[in-house]
Amino acid sequence: MVEFAQALIRLPTINPPGALYRECAGLVAEKLAEFAFETRVIRADGHEHHTDANPRFNVIGTRWGAHKRPLLHFNGHLDVVPPHDLSKWTRDPFSGAVEDGKLHGRGSTDMKAGLAAAVFAAEAFRRAGIELNGSIQISGTADEETGGFAGVAYLAKMGLLTSETIDYVIIPEPFGAGRICIGHKGLYWFRITSKGHAAHGSMPYQGVSAIENMAVLLEEFRSTLAPDLAHRITAMPVVPPESRYGTFNINTILGGQALAELDKGPQSPVVADSCIIVGERRFLLEDGDREAGVAAVRSQLQAAIDRVVRKKPDSGFELEDFGNTVFPTQTPPSALLVRTLAKQIERVSGKPAELVASPGSYDHKHFTHIGNITECVAYGPGILELAHQPDEYCRLSDIVDSCKVMALAIAELAG
Repeated sequence: MVEFAQALIRLPTINPPGALYRECAGLVAEKLAEFAFETRVIRADGHEHHTDANPRFNVIGTRWGAHKRPLLHFNGHLDVVPPHDLSKWTRDPFSGAVEDGKLHGRGSTDMKAGLAAAVFAAEAFRRAGIELNGSIQISGTADEETGGFAGVAYLAKMGLLTSETIDYVIIPEPFGAGRICIGHKGLYWFRITSKGHAAHGSMPYQGVSAIENMAVLLEEFRSTLAPDLAHRITAMPVVPPESRYGTFNINTILGGQALAELDKGPQSPVVADSCIIVGERRFLLEDGDREAGVAAVRSQLQAAIDRVVRKKPDSGFELEDFGNTVFPTQTPPSALLVRTLAKQIERVSGKPAELVASPGSYDHKHFTHIGNITECVAYGPGILELAHQPDEYCRLSDIVDSCKVMALAIAELAG
């Protein structure tokens, strides 16, 4: 199992841009075929992110039992985020080294160790010689780190990952071998353009600075929206606890003359006639489900804009959706999948399972909102706070324990 995880880590499936998916999907397909799965590698033809330079590939393997249902599906994403500043790593990010009881490397925690654990949980069940009553399915998918649209979303829209064939989904994301993640918060990406009027920089009173007006809007967000969000806490068990509130973050700001021009020589003195921000608003299940929640958070942003325009009539703003909207999602704690995993976690660890929810999002959203699968959770090895960090690692003991829990879940749900 560890050797397979090492082989996965040594393929730098960095996203963006989305490298080596073909090779990684092929590696998973080869292992699944070795373990008696019917395998299928699927190219995301027609998807905008699927290009000749960086083609998107996904793999699905199925092992049928006496009956097609119930079917337990394990899903792991093939992509990893870039290693970023290599000077902060103490070893090669893609070495897959094993030292001091830890598997090291980018993707060890998020989430190639989890995918390996799922594959070998199914294999352990087969080697035990136990006949399946239901069926097992495992997928390795593209692009989760950038939204999963050429991965799980693509396959769900094809009808391959839906409630028509699947009863339960376990996604081995790194929430820890003793925790079950039952859902995640919502996400609304937005873009706001501040419109001004150009003038000579020596006579700024003849113009309207889009940058100054944007600064006023940002202060409005800070002084009114942020305190309002800080007073409302979700009932979802989001970790860490500081994330149990709605949040607001500015991801990008660009205004005036293009920043790329800064290194090319002196600038001309001009009052900025345009300034753009791109931001993200993480919202709660209590803000509204699906479109209602998006409409509510968009209305909050627009209300702040309207207040600034009333106070500063020379300002003008345009609020736009910026794609990648995510609805808040939660599987009920009473669901059979949750109760089964909780029982097996306690059986393996001797401690009660902890139910948590994610401050970010993962492919749960696509299984539920496109695939209409109601019983979906994240459960896998790794320390959440190590994801995307330099010197990422996953403890071998956690990989083994999570593999045991998954194998026992197979026995109860499909065995």
